[in-house]
Amino acid sequence: MFASERAGFFVGWGTLSLINAGLAQGKNRSGLAWWLLSLVLGPIATLILVIMPKVRTKLF
Repeated sequence: MFASERAGFFVGWGTLSLINAGLAQGKNRSGLAWWLLSLVLGPIATLILVIMPKVRTKLF
């Protein structure tokens, strides 16, 4: 029973990290960097990404 709960936790955490990578790329940020950060921070990284503004690519 504990093994299946642990597996579900890791699947959910991994899915969240992939979602965060996509969210970061949508805001013109590094998807790989945010994916790695999300593996460590999890939902806190999601909150940070949602609060951060989108990076502008062009000045004018």
